[in-house]
Amino acid sequence: MTLNWAIIGTGFISDMAIDGIKKSEGSQLHSIYGRKPDLISAFQARHDIPHGSTDLGAVLSNKAVDAIYIGLPNHLHHEVSIKAAQAGLAVLSEKSLTTTMAEADALLGAISETGTFFVEGLMYLAHPLLSRFVEVLQDGRLGGLRSVNGYYCANIWEVVNPKGMGTLYNLGCYPASLLQLTVQTMGTQDAFTQRQMQGFGNINLDRTICDAACSVRFDNGVLATLQSTDSYGKGNAFSVIGDNGILSFVTNPWQPAGGRSTLKWSPFEGGEELIHVDDPFDAFYHQTKLVELHVARGDKEAARPSPRHTDSWEIMDFLTSWEVSCRSALPR
Repeated sequence: MTLNWAIIGTGFISDMAIDGIKKSEGSQLHSIYGRKPDLISAFQARHDIPHGSTDLGAVLSNKAVDAIYIGLPNHLHHEVSIKAAQAGLAVLSEKSLTTTMAEADALLGAISETGTFFVEGLMYLAHPLLSRFVEVLQDGRLGGLRSVNGYYCANIWEVVNPKGMGTLYNLGCYPASLLQLTVQTMGTQDAFTQRQMQGFGNINLDRTICDAACSVRFDNGVLATLQSTDSYGKGNAFSVIGDNGILSFVTNPWQPAGGRSTLKWSPFEGGEELIHVDDPFDAFYHQTKLVELHVARGDKEAARPSPRHTDSWEIMDFLTSWEVSCRSALPR
């Protein structure tokens, strides 16, 4: 089976995700939707896409289309995902899931009603690096989980859409989703939702949060600190601390490229170990293969470590709680 894809949105993220589709023998590009004809024409020429349209309804109702990739700003994700699911299409929608819990509930409710395949585009979770990360978490070397620390910063404020609601939903979703995977893997399925949180942040001129930090205590005693900013810098880090040592990412966990990715195991007693994952493809390619696999099986959601529907809901609940906590702590 070959999946015929429609790309929704002509922004830079669609350019990045589309390479994974083009590299897979199990997928092919059918159409591109956008609001501006000139951008559609340029996108078609750049990626050799047969069909282009400014009519979203026509794209979604085209019987030749099997799956869609939604690369629109995240405040539009729920609206287009619902329409696509109602049209019977498999849906890959960019992170963050939405920008509010009401939108998240509406989106996931529609997916449940239609029974179509849906996955949130946290593409890094589909890469073999994250499967290896989960294996190490489960092999016993860490002992019990004690704490988690992570941050993601990038100076991209000039190109961020303010309707996307700031750094938490643009960059913070990466360390938040990896924290969710870690706590769930080393605890119980509901461990991530049982927590207390305190957040702090700064807001920019459009009144969205541009810098954010949080401290979390889970009911099982695990502590976590996360930071996210889109107003300065370029960097990332994520570490998991257990009874027996620290597992950390040497390479960027959220943008694994083709080639070598690396984890580091640093036991409290004994020598360090570098854990390499060699793969010729990037995370966007593996995300495409993930959709192909699950659609061929007739599945309605992805398998871990990629986000299931409940995982996407839990991540959104965390992000919105983080935002509320940040705003409540701002000076009056």
